[in-house]
Amino acid sequence: MERNKLNGLTALPQEDYGSTSNTRQKEDQLRIMSENDSNGTDEQSHTKLRKDDKGMFFTDGDRKIDFVLVFEENVETKRTQSASDERIKKWRQKFVKNLQKSGIQMEEESVENEKKLITFIKLHAPWDVCCAYAEDLSIRAPLQVVPDSKAHANPTSNWTARVLEILHIPNMMEQDVPNMPLDYYTCQFKKSKLERFLGSDNHNDFFEDTHRHRILWEILTTTTYGKKKRAEIGIERLIDENGFVAAFPLHDGPYESSHLDVSPEELNKRQVLYKYWARWGVWYKYQPLDHIREYFGEKIGIYFAWLGFYTAWLLPASIVGVLVFLYGFVTFNDNTPANEVCASNQDYRMCPVCDEEIGCEYWFLSDVCLFVRISYLFDHPGTVFYAVFVSFWAVSFLEYWKRKNASLAHHWDCLNFEEEEERPRPDYAARATDVKENPITGINEPYFDPRKRLPRVLSGVAAIMIMMLLVLIFIVAVIMYRVLISIPLFENKSLRPKASTIASMSAAVVNLVIIMTLGRVYEKLALKLTQWEMHRTQTEFEDQLTFKVFIFQFVNFYSSIIYVAFFKGKFVGYPGHYNTFFGLRSEECNNGGCLIELAQQLGVIMIGKQIINNAQEIIVPKLKGVWHRFQTKLNKTIQRSRSEDDYELIENEGLFQEYLEMVLQFGFITIFVAAFPLAPLFALLNNWVEIRLDAHKFVCETRRPVAERAQDIGVWFIILESLAQLAVISNAFLIAFTSEFLPKLVYKYQYQWSLVGYTNFTLAVSPNNTLRDTCRYRDFRDLDGNHTMFYWKLLTVKLAFVIVFEHVVFGICKLIDILVPDVPENLELKIKRERYLAKQALADTDTIMMMARRNEIEEEDLELKNGDDASGPSQA
Repeated sequence: MERNKLNGLTALPQEDYGSTSNTRQKEDQLRIMSENDSNGTDEQSHTKLRKDDKGMFFTDGDRKIDFVLVFEENVETKRTQSASDERIKKWRQKFVKNLQKSGIQMEEESVENEKKLITFIKLHAPWDVCCAYAEDLSIRAPLQVVPDSKAHANPTSNWTARVLEILHIPNMMEQDVPNMPLDYYTCQFKKSKLERFLGSDNHNDFFEDTHRHRILWEILTTTTYGKKKRAEIGIERLIDENGFVAAFPLHDGPYESSHLDVSPEELNKRQVLYKYWARWGVWYKYQPLDHIREYFGEKIGIYFAWLGFYTAWLLPASIVGVLVFLYGFVTFNDNTPANEVCASNQDYRMCPVCDEEIGCEYWFLSDVCLFVRISYLFDHPGTVFYAVFVSFWAVSFLEYWKRKNASLAHHWDCLNFEEEEERPRPDYAARATDVKENPITGINEPYFDPRKRLPRVLSGVAAIMIMMLLVLIFIVAVIMYRVLISIPLFENKSLRPKASTIASMSAAVVNLVIIMTLGRVYEKLALKLTQWEMHRTQTEFEDQLTFKVFIFQFVNFYSSIIYVAFFKGKFVGYPGHYNTFFGLRSEECNNGGCLIELAQQLGVIMIGKQIINNAQEIIVPKLKGVWHRFQTKLNKTIQRSRSEDDYELIENEGLFQEYLEMVLQFGFITIFVAAFPLAPLFALLNNWVEIRLDAHKFVCETRRPVAERAQDIGVWFIILESLAQLAVISNAFLIAFTSEFLPKLVYKYQYQWSLVGYTNFTLAVSPNNTLRDTCRYRDFRDLDGNHTMFYWKLLTVKLAFVIVFEHVVFGICKLIDILVPDVPENLELKIKRERYLAKQALADTDTIMMMARRNEIEEEDLELKNGDDASGPSQA
């Protein structure tokens, strides 16, 4: 393998850019907090240690690499290039030339193997470029360090830590993470007011790494490589055209230190995240959110803050769920109806589950004794309490997250940035056909007529409808599979007690495979449709994509569960008048009732999805990494640069899949929690694994993403609120129409409080001359097949329960919403203080001088007037 370096495609002299942003923070501490001289000596040695990492700098050792572009050329065909290859080469050369015109400094490094010549173009943004774009991008700069007296209110801290400290209980979750980022009062950067900002005299480290990455990405996505009328603009499209194969900022060195005796303060930012966050050994520790945000940006920081907050709130829900489930175990033997079933022997001869003509036989209710007993674990009075509890839990969780989110957004300088600062997407700007003045900023910017967008949006809606119809077709196919497979199983006497369970479980597994497959297909389709719809900002684009995918995935994942919960067994009919569907008798609930079958369906889909997703997150990145390394074939026997090491990592795919997985999980544990009280426990166990899997993936397995700003979790929060509202309605109907809670309750008050005779009461007798022999079936009907008066009384109670349940729960939830303010009171004071400092810092000097000159003129006029008044009488 050969290695070539061409230094300085733009050979401009430049100041030292070698030290890290940690230097600026500690220098600020030296100046503002008056630290002693020994700390300054330590900082100098720390800076020298970081500068010795040549992989992060140009060959001069001064200018830091802010971004890397990579392209590959086939060695064999390099001399005989096709017209297409020549066109791509010209595009690449023009793109690089335009980057140079923008003031970007470059250095080129080439690595050659047997088949490919891989070229790394390393980019550095000098001070003037950073200042110009920082002002344009509204990057916020520090005005003053937040005093220690207010630092204890850091929103990244955990309430559990404060509670344990008050109780004087050792906190095993706490850890001392080195190089803690400082908290500043900030305002938007203005070059004309540079001297007002802290650390402005240190051009090397005034802008943090994430700021420099954003600046470079803005330049890369707006630089032309061809004709602007053809939208030949931006690195993303040039990568699609194979002009480059990758564009990424560098990681801050290796994630594992090569020196065993390195002190924690000397670890680079990536090593700090690995040691204190991404390792499996710290799975029970608090997340270092400020460090995550400092390294990956606000968008990723808010995701992990939300995921950690959600996981912490799952703990009380899991504990209560386990207690409710254990209550079922404790009262297991006190279940009178189940005891009656098991003791009935051959007293209750049940009607065949299919037509007699095809060989289905009569059976005895005592055959399914075990499953009737097990169903009690999921259907007892405790589940009603748990459904109410989870409804309040979901609303409280969302209300307190709004408070946490507001504090984090302000702490990380991204509060209200979307409304004030968000710019058009580069892809939108490249493809927009017109230019129009922005009514807010007054600046001309790319414009796409909404009337042209409407047909595209409608096409996307049509695609969603077609895909949802396809889901329903597969649901019908799964139902037919379940009916057809249950008939031969039920005819086998040895398998009869397990027939419904085997049929339901196997159908659930088949359904899960279909769900996961359709989900992947539709996500790719939705991405293409959303790109075609031309949404102006990145937030709008992501919200529309999220809406499309979630609507489909909601139907995809929940439709089969909704069918079992609310429709299965409700339209069966009765002997002699069974309802049929495609020639098959409508499905009945299994022998333990629909609720246990719902728990089976929910458990298979939810837990199976979690296992598959976690396996994918472990296996797929490693397989992609192996395949990518096989394709690049970089030599491992020689010392490689940071650019080569990062190029071997796989591309970061963002947070969409992570949010989607968690939001679907939230739906599972709230909408159907009345049927499966253990769902929050499985969600909690999954999320403990999920946090470390995601952390390890971001720190160790993927390239460093470009830091993006975000003030909240976006449209996902609206979806979570909708799911919480839907959960109240769903659980009300589950308890009323699927559970045995209300039938038992009405029977207690009307007939027998001990529930003696309840089993016989719920079994109707088949009408005469409908079947070969008289048999029993589950329903409240008389000998003519008509509903009894108890049925109508029970239906009235069910409807009344739904209305009362919803009004009470929604009323209390609204009360929680009113009592818990969205923004903490202490945050309002901090915002006012910051606005005052910003006003002072950005006061226009010219305005001040003009006002001073105006005062001087007014004083002169006043003197002249006074002089005239004084001389008037003498002249007279």
